[in-house]
Amino acid sequence: MTSSALALVDVLAAEGGAAGDGFQAPGLSEFYPEPIAEFSLLGVDFAITRITLGLWFATLAMLVFMVMTVRRPQIVPGKLQFVGESGYSLVRDGIARDVVGPRGIPFAPFLASLFFFILANNFMSILPLAQISPMSKFAFPLVLAGICWVLYIYIGIREQGAGRYFKDILFLPGVPKPMYILVTPIEILQNFIVRPFTLAVRLFANMFAGHMLLVVFSLGAVYLFSRDNFSIIFGPVSALMAILMTFFELLVIFLQAYVFTVLMGTYLNGSIEAEH
Repeated sequence: MTSSALALVDVLAAEGGAAGDGFQAPGLSEFYPEPIAEFSLLGVDFAITRITLGLWFATLAMLVFMVMTVRRPQIVPGKLQFVGESGYSLVRDGIARDVVGPRGIPFAPFLASLFFFILANNFMSILPLAQISPMSKFAFPLVLAGICWVLYIYIGIREQGAGRYFKDILFLPGVPKPMYILVTPIEILQNFIVRPFTLAVRLFANMFAGHMLLVVFSLGAVYLFSRDNFSIIFGPVSALMAILMTFFELLVIFLQAYVFTVLMGTYLNGSIEAEH
């Protein structure tokens, strides 16, 4: 059972909910935990929560893992080296080479770092004691999307030149000139606003929904197994669904990290290769 679910049960009981007010589903307060520490720096207030600690832990774990996999490389790789090389090969061959294109190999380290960073933070959603992914807070995917947005625009300007890059975006080749009145605003919206926004929302929404489902079923199981609300049918069903949703969340963890990285690869491909 999640620690947040148990905390909600305590609140429910304290408010008399367990005495007959019915099941109270978790709300947005799940994503705004109490600060562990607060401080001010240069006039800006900062708060460290368990989500912040989860982000730090996931980042540190990712760095340690990547260093350990290459610290003592062998011709016949051990288990740790094999896992690290397999993950990197997946990104290098499946995304940098196949999605970005022949000139995509130099971007493999960035794409692999992006993939492992998102994967590690997503995994926090099912890790005991953490049990919430930092990516379920919109600010974190938005920052990643912002970094990607700056990078693919920079690469487009560097590879094609500013004039040609923006000309191909504003005036698509082969489109009748009168249609530019309609097409140009759409292209501006798509390339400079929709792309980074949807990139962030897709990751955020999946991790947000996954966390809510896990908490609802976990809390439901705890509530239905309590003395005053025991249900021999719905209690086990809720507990089973919590377990099943955990395995489903594990699939989503890997899928969303991969999808985010693949989409970044397609954006880099469009920046490197001029539109025809």
